[in-house]
Amino acid sequence: MAGQGPVEPPASTWAFPSARSADEHGVVGVGADVDPGTLLAAYRSGMFPMPIEAGGPMAWWSPDPRGVLAPRGVRISRSLRRSIDRYEIRVDTAFADVVVACADPARERGWIDERIASAYTELHRLGWAHSVEAWDEDGLAGGLYGVAIGGLFAGESMFHRRTDASKVALTGLAGLLGDDDRLIDVQWCTPHLERLGATELCRADYLERLPDLTLAAGPDWSAW
Repeated sequence: MAGQGPVEPPASTWAFPSARSADEHGVVGVGADVDPGTLLAAYRSGMFPMPIEAGGPMAWWSPDPRGVLAPRGVRISRSLRRSIDRYEIRVDTAFADVVVACADPARERGWIDERIASAYTELHRLGWAHSVEAWDEDGLAGGLYGVAIGGLFAGESMFHRRTDASKVALTGLAGLLGDDDRLIDVQWCTPHLERLGATELCRADYLERLPDLTLAAGPDWSAW
C-alpha cells in the first residue's frame, strides 16, 4: 500500500559503544548479532556491519572519513547518459536476486555470507532494506541494495553484469531520493565512487548530520 511505512522490529538486546570510539581502522566493536533491531540501532548510531575477514565474527564500522553522496551531486558523464537509456530502473522487484549477485563468492574481497543475506532479506520484508535494479532485454543487468531510514540510504553493495548497470542503478537511487536533505552513505569513498560524485565527511560531521537525516521524511518506496 502506497505510503505505508516500515515495521519497527523488537529493540536490540545489545548496547553499542559510541561510534566516536572507533579505532584507527574505523572498527567500533566486534560481536553481537545481525537481528533487525540490532542492524537498525547500528545505522542510527553511525555504524554498519562487515566482518573483518570473510566468515569471521561481525565487526561494526564507523570509518573516518566517511564516504557520502548527495542525491543531486551524482556526476553523469556523456557515456553514462547513453547507458541510462539502455536500462530500465526498477525498485524492489528482485531484492533476493540482487543480494545473491552481490554475494557472489567469485567477487574479490567478497564478504556477504548467509547470515548477512538472511538478515537483510528480513529487513527487506519489514520494509527497511531496498534494492534498485537496472534491467535490459536480457534480464537483471545490475543493481544495489541498502537500508533506508528517513532521509538516509545506507548503501551496502552493488553489482553489474553488463556495462554501467550498477552506475545506472545508482543514478536511479539518486533520482528516487532527489532531495539534498537526504544522503547516500557509501561507507568509503573509492576512486570509482568519487568519479560518480561521492565525497568525504569526517566522522564528527557525519554523526552530527545523522539524527536529522534519520528523522527526515524519506521517499515513498512503495510508490515505485
